[in-house]
Amino acid sequence: MDSGQMIAERLKALIETRGTNNRAVALAAGMGPTGVRDIISRKTKNPTYANLLKIADVLGVDVQEITGGAHERPTIAIAGKVGAGARVPVFDVYEKGDGPQVECPPGLSPHNIVAVEIEGDSMEPVYSAGDLLFYTRWSAEGVPSEAIGKRCVCECEDGFGWVKLIRQGREPGLFDLHSFNDQTPPMYGVKLKWAAPIKLHWPAELARRI
Repeated sequence: MDSGQMIAERLKALIETRGTNNRAVALAAGMGPTGVRDIISRKTKNPTYANLLKIADVLGVDVQEITGGAHERPTIAIAGKVGAGARVPVFDVYEKGDGPQVECPPGLSPHNIVAVEIEGDSMEPVYSAGDLLFYTRWSAEGVPSEAIGKRCVCECEDGFGWVKLIRQGREPGLFDLHSFNDQTPPMYGVKLKWAAPIKLHWPAELARRI
């Protein structure tokens, strides 16, 4: 039996024992109404550790009673892809904590951390296609002062995701975005929805996707 099947069977038994139902548990855990049902039916083959923790809390059990020792290392959501030269639409799942997952790198806390995947080769040799960047986004909007002068994941007002070195622009509320090589020119006077400094760069070959 694989770990996903074991989790599904344990979860089903716990819910039946407590006389509740899948929908009620899912909603109490802050998930979509079919979230628990999808885990039990194996539509969601690899449930996130964060969701399993919330379900365990609703059921009043330790998460190990659901996982049976599987899924021990927490995971981090991959929010989408970002580029330095290419225009890459942002798919931000920070609020949901759902989507593709990667095993949390050693030494990094999974709390309030999101990962994005590099697309294209415009950040060579600093970052390569498939590499993951981890960041913390504390607010939905705005550019914090600590982001200025640092390499950041950011989103422009047109909804595109970028990885850039951010500098203050000439006018209030505007920023200059600098690339990591000479092949991609700087972007001047850009209005940003948000920006978050990069906490960790993880090469693609080290990432263990769940």
